[in-house]
Amino acid sequence: MPSAFVTLDRLSYASPDSKPLFENLTLAFGPERTGLVGRNGVGKTTLVRLILGELAPTAGGLAVRGRVGVLRQALAPPRGATVADLIGVADDLARLARIEAGAGSEADFAEADWALPARLEAALAEAGLPDLDLDRPASTLSGGQVTRASLAGLIAQAPDLLILDEPTNNLDAAARERVGRMIEDWKGGAIVVSHDRALLRRMDRIVELSGLGAQVYGGGYDLYAERKALGEAAAARDLADAEKAAARVAREVQLAAERKARRDAAGKRARAKGDAPKILLDAQAERAQASGGAQRRLAERLSADAAESLAAAAARVERVRRLAFDLPPSGLGFGKTVLAMEEVGFAYPGGPPRLTGVSLRMVGPERVAVTGPNGAGKTTLLRLAAGELAQTSGRVSRGVPAAFLDQRTALLGDAPSLVAAFRRLNPAASENAARAALARFLFRNVAADKPVAALSGGERLRAALACVLLGDRQPQLLILDEPTNHLDLESIAAVEAALAGYDGALLVVSHDRDFLDAVGVEREVALG
Repeated sequence: MPSAFVTLDRLSYASPDSKPLFENLTLAFGPERTGLVGRNGVGKTTLVRLILGELAPTAGGLAVRGRVGVLRQALAPPRGATVADLIGVADDLARLARIEAGAGSEADFAEADWALPARLEAALAEAGLPDLDLDRPASTLSGGQVTRASLAGLIAQAPDLLILDEPTNNLDAAARERVGRMIEDWKGGAIVVSHDRALLRRMDRIVELSGLGAQVYGGGYDLYAERKALGEAAAARDLADAEKAAARVAREVQLAAERKARRDAAGKRARAKGDAPKILLDAQAERAQASGGAQRRLAERLSADAAESLAAAAARVERVRRLAFDLPPSGLGFGKTVLAMEEVGFAYPGGPPRLTGVSLRMVGPERVAVTGPNGAGKTTLLRLAAGELAQTSGRVSRGVPAAFLDQRTALLGDAPSLVAAFRRLNPAASENAARAALARFLFRNVAADKPVAALSGGERLRAALACVLLGDRQPQLLILDEPTNHLDLESIAAVEAALAGYDGALLVVSHDRDFLDAVGVEREVALG
């Protein structure tokens, strides 16, 4: 690809503990929008760091042409930074200001980007921040504003290639849509690491990293999902056919060997009896030896061909442990009142109201989503529903056992191991029962001994689900706050499938419309 901004040529990389992540990876990223997907831990962030020069490959080549702008997943404004500092335009704007004040140096004139203010104004307007004061302290921005302003700053600086790491995480629906449109309108190249299916639908192609390497799919998310499923099914069929063929060849070789053994035994018996001329017996032995050698060579060739075909088919099938689980019945009746909130309000002491006059009633296995912009009080409502906060006005009644999984999965605490966390939350569980439950969520063997503090965001959610859903007391109401934020696409699909089959009630906050549709949300309560 002559217009590629990034070229990987048989790239290999191993982590400091010698765990190989990539081997012979050959890829090119050019002036198109590429969605980069794959399971958590497969190496997406590592690949980004290799492209940015923060890591060095262990083998192979990597070439970067043009300017690269990057949007990190965790954006934390430095202490004392202004918005202009945050979005990386402070020096450029200061240079223009010096020139306009008549104090510009020769270097200022040589490096001045006169069109930057106009591009920045347009980008901020597209980000929904048209009146943002660039001298404002960056610490006063919300998380969503930080992301949108930073993306606007990158676009205004017009790099050749944008690298965006989970740009829509923690954004509300309106902000997600704005960011999606900004990326869709971008005319340069873009590598977008994301599990946001709505955003991935705006991509020109999808690159999936897996244990098999990198697979490129033209088009957006839906075409990728369809072709991936077809490819996995075809690979599984090819492997099954190759296994059958190898077994058939092994049987035929064994039968041929048994037939030859019987013939050899008959020849030995005939020679021992001595009732046939020696010259005839010698000729028969010579023919048997020649025939046996030919049969042996044929058997070896057939076995080698079958083994080669089997190895080739197996190489196209990724051997991974996939997250899949069924939830036990909750026993929730259809007429049971699950949750009742009547004119509920909440405010922290001395603070402004966070919620006022909220009423909500859930009966039976209802599925309700709480929606609204960031800051509208969605998480506060969930915490009131779970009993983690006490309302300052109104009435809240909970009619069934409930479990609340917040974004930080705080219920896990700081236990020294997952087994310890499980048993603290489920005192009646034996160690074997705890390990069996954790294994269903892919925490097998030594993985169940991992400290809670060492878990990634996706691992924390999986562990919390195991502790809550497979514990002593099956909840009849699950309260979930942005459950898909740190999950990869395969894990999201597994959680969706499990929750879709759950017979209890769901109260959910999520900006992932695909998730809400998949779990069967029946109605929405809008805040703000």
